[in-house]
Amino acid sequence: MLKIKNYVKAESLEQAYELNQKKSTCILGGMLWLKMSSRSFQTAVDLSGLGLDQIEETEEEFSIGAMVTLRQMEKHEGLNRFSDNAAAESVKSIVGVQFRNLATVGGSIFGRFGFSDVLTFFLALDTYVELYHGGIIPLEQFAKQPYDRDILIRLIVKKTKADCVYLSYRNTKTDFPVVTCAISSLDGKGCAVIGARPGRAQRTELPDAWREMITQEEGREKLAEQTAARVTFGSNMRASAQYREQLAKVLLKRGLKQFAEERSGN
Repeated sequence: MLKIKNYVKAESLEQAYELNQKKSTCILGGMLWLKMSSRSFQTAVDLSGLGLDQIEETEEEFSIGAMVTLRQMEKHEGLNRFSDNAAAESVKSIVGVQFRNLATVGGSIFGRFGFSDVLTFFLALDTYVELYHGGIIPLEQFAKQPYDRDILIRLIVKKTKADCVYLSYRNTKTDFPVVTCAISSLDGKGCAVIGARPGRAQRTELPDAWREMITQEEGREKLAEQTAARVTFGSNMRASAQYREQLAKVLLKRGLKQFAEERSGN
């Protein structure tokens, strides 16, 4: 059972950061994972009054506030147009609409959960995080860092020319993913992200010749094998490491084939 002694609705990011320096404090997002835990906190800090619940789009970037819900992300026309609908694809199987109406992007990213579809998707784009104390850093760097007491303010997705594909495999439709996979082309440079390894999502760069390799089945097979070999897999109750590796190869080949077909206009 979750127990909270004091509730504070933050009036500023500075106040939220100062309160959060104590280990007995927690930051409230959608509270969907927190309320399932049996933990006690002296203070819970609510960020909902700080205007962090909007997706703002400019010619150069998307600014996604930490309190934006997964449903907002799923339905945002600009973000989906930019990502070839991969934004919606990445969250559509996360439990259900009611859950996605509450779960926040900030909670998903700051948590850096191994099973996170959201982390996998954003790692495939030119994404940065803005932290109250740590400033603006690449998401890939943030994803590798240990947990600390900083405050995640927003995500910044640069409008680098991008094509993107998102795929996942689940044992049942709304279960945690067994493997997640995002493939993108950023200014022509390819990358693949594999998540639910079951560790945190891992990004790998594709070779310079990847666009030529994916035009043939043999090339896609080879590229999928090479990419999966660079990723570390583990076992848990949902799948073994060996099964995950095989699934990753299948998803990579499907994603690469989709890229090839879109490029040829099929």
